[in-house]
Amino acid sequence: MRTHALSIVLTLLAAEQALAEDMKMPVNASQIKWEPAPPVLPKGAEIAVLAGDPSKDGHYVVRLKMPTGYKIPAHHHPTAEMVTVISGKFHLGMGDKLDVKKGVRLTAGGYAEAPAGMNHYAWATGPTVVQVHGQGPFTVTYVNPADDPSKK
Repeated sequence: MRTHALSIVLTLLAAEQALAEDMKMPVNASQIKWEPAPPVLPKGAEIAVLAGDPSKDGHYVVRLKMPTGYKIPAHHHPTAEMVTVISGKFHLGMGDKLDVKKGVRLTAGGYAEAPAGMNHYAWATGPTVVQVHGQGPFTVTYVNPADDPSKK
């Protein structure tokens, strides 16, 4: 019986160690490393990858920092996109064309989800940071191909 109990304890300790090795170190906002957003997003934004690799299959978490007036034209993704506003004023609308008269304004703590394939657009009316998470690979398909900044 003691041998069985010892075996269970050792297995649990090994599992805990493996999980600890996979865990990223916690970071405060001041420690986040920002870089220019990828070319598939309009210029002016910065991105920070917090977890995973958005270009690969699997879970990812990123933050997007946008200046006042930043706009993302109508687009969709092959997987669901979940967005939480960290700071600022973020506007999100559903449809085939960006329309600042429509949409919902979200402030710090606000949350939105765009299902896979749903056309949506966004804009910021102040310096804004959002956290986006989902299942990769993260890709953007613009409703109007002329809006795709990576093609310019």
